[in-house]
Amino acid sequence: MENRNAYETHLVSSTDSPEFTHLTRALTRSSLVALDAEWKPTRTRQSTFPTVSLLQLACRLSPRLVGSSNELLLPEEESVVFLVDLILIPPPSIWELLRDLFVSPDILKLGFRFKQDLVYLSSTFSSHGCNLGFDRVEPFLDITSIYNHLQDKQPERRISKDIKSLATICKEVLGISLSKELQCSDWSVRPLTEEQRTYAALDAHCLLDIFEVFQAKVIKEGNIIQNVPDQLSSISILGLKEILEEDDLCNKIMKTGFVEAVDVLRATACSDVSREIASEEGMVMRSQHRSSLPMGESLLNVVKKYGEKLLLEESDKNPKKSRKKGRRRPSASLIRKERLLEISDEWQGPPPWDLSVGGNGCPKFLCDVMVAGLAKHLRCVGMDAAIPCSRKPDPRELIDQALKENRVLLTRDAKLLRHGYILNNQIYRVKSLLKNEQLLEVIETFQLKVSEDQLLSRCPKCNGRFIQKPLSTEEAVEAAKGFQRIPDCLFDKNLLFWQCMDCKQLYWEGTQYKNAIQKFIDVCNLNNITPNL
Repeated sequence: MENRNAYETHLVSSTDSPEFTHLTRALTRSSLVALDAEWKPTRTRQSTFPTVSLLQLACRLSPRLVGSSNELLLPEEESVVFLVDLILIPPPSIWELLRDLFVSPDILKLGFRFKQDLVYLSSTFSSHGCNLGFDRVEPFLDITSIYNHLQDKQPERRISKDIKSLATICKEVLGISLSKELQCSDWSVRPLTEEQRTYAALDAHCLLDIFEVFQAKVIKEGNIIQNVPDQLSSISILGLKEILEEDDLCNKIMKTGFVEAVDVLRATACSDVSREIASEEGMVMRSQHRSSLPMGESLLNVVKKYGEKLLLEESDKNPKKSRKKGRRRPSASLIRKERLLEISDEWQGPPPWDLSVGGNGCPKFLCDVMVAGLAKHLRCVGMDAAIPCSRKPDPRELIDQALKENRVLLTRDAKLLRHGYILNNQIYRVKSLLKNEQLLEVIETFQLKVSEDQLLSRCPKCNGRFIQKPLSTEEAVEAAKGFQRIPDCLFDKNLLFWQCMDCKQLYWEGTQYKNAIQKFIDVCNLNNITPNL
């Protein structure tokens, strides 16, 4: 996902570190904090909750007053993301800091279905002797509620828990793609990879971006701004008016720095801005030992109108028990399936396209929904990679399609391997999580031959082949009528266009094409391979 707003990321792995001191100081300047948590995924229901390995805090820092005359600076608000490593930091050493953050009336907390995260956090801290863990977060605002308001739905309508994923909300509200590939990676292993750290930071920071769009909308509707001080200059008011008239929220996030600066001025008019905000040890307690700016009026009005309370009941703090009273002895059929799973976990070849079994030598794959991204990557390196014919196929439909079309079924679903009617050489369980690594795994497992002249030789959208002869700009415009719009900026570049023979999608060799070619050259290590001429 591209980064819309520049922000810093800090890994906090010790209470004696500068990063921890930076965290405690940042919380004194934060009126908005987005929360997220990561833990090692579990496949089966356990008697205890998972242990949270990482807590993400994305803070929006308010502008500061500087100088003896309390001159107000109006910079863009800063954002900073802290990745709190709960594997390396003893939970008791930060329990009070987090507890006070969760209930601070001066900080609005954001989350996406954060109740489960709070349950797991509470369990993790309770297991380390931190009293009762955490039982509430307030004031709180769920991103699903924000999405509901942005879609002009009735606030009182109850939102389905499965209405939208965070990735879908990001796509619709921000116009950006949020990859969730690393969501199920093992977050308990240290050190965290750079990809994991980037993923975790983005997952939290995107909540701030979504809130900015929401806040801009409610401000524009006139629900928030009120009692603006008369002493503010007319130039500043004009600038605010221009901001509020901006309609293009899909291409960029509306900034409300001016409004927040007004709130800071109002909130600090009677306060001592030069007071100390952190102790010498860098350990600052929120309720008794830490000073912070009160929440600005515009944000406070958001809390009054849309804010929620996230409360945990006693029943939430205990894992759900299985309804099965006793453990039955596994049947012979189940034992056979488990053995089949153990045997089939590795590739059993030869593949159905192999010449030795009467194939034509052309690799063909069928990728289920769990590896849909891998299908596009395989197409980009010239491989025939289909997806299921129906949107929600059952296992029998998947294997029937693979058998009928002489394909190998690629999946990450281990349960598929348990079906007795699946042949060993018709299915392969992909073990890697990232698409690039999955591509390399498939190439190595099936000993695929990839050359540079194969790259982007298939339509990544539908798996179709391209026309043999390229189209001129005029021919492409004619072919695209009523179907696809060609940007005007391409007309004077004398480009060649290629069209998929199946879905009729048009492509051209622009900057994205060149970047994609270079990407797959690097991924497949083709730098030392001379393309076929």
